[in-house]
Amino acid sequence: QVQLVESGGGLVQAGGSLRLSCAASGSLFSINAMGWYRQTPGKQRELVAAITSSGNTNYADSVKGRFTISRDNAKNTVYLQMNSLKPEDTAVYYCNAAVKATRFSPEYDYWGQGTQVTVSS
Repeated sequence: QVQLVESGGGLVQAGGSLRLSCAASGSLFSINAMGWYRQTPGKQRELVAAITSSGNTNYADSVKGRFTISRDNAKNTVYLQMNSLKPEDTAVYYCNAAVKATRFSPEYDYWGQGTQVTVSS
C-alpha cells in the first residue's frame, strides 16, 4: 500500500507565496516521476509541474517562472514552491507519484487526497 499525504495549502493574497509538500509512504521500492496537478470545478485535472527521479522538470506554461518543483529522494517527498500567486491559480492541488511497490511489481500512479489553494484578489 502506498500513501501520498499533501500539506501546505491555504488562503493567500495575490502576489503571495505558498509551499506545498507531498510525502510518500508505504511500500516504496522505487519512485519514478512525481508531480503536481490541479483541478477546478467543471474542468479537467491539469499538470502543473513534474520532476523525474534524476531531477528533470517540466512545467505548465501558465506557471513557468513562478512555480518551482523539487524533491528529496531520501525523504520520498516532492515540493511545489509557488510564488507570485494569481487568483487563477486557485484550485485543488493533487500530488502524483509513479511507484513500484516491489522489485517485481509494475509501476502504478498514486494520488494524494488534494489540498485547496485559494488566491484572493
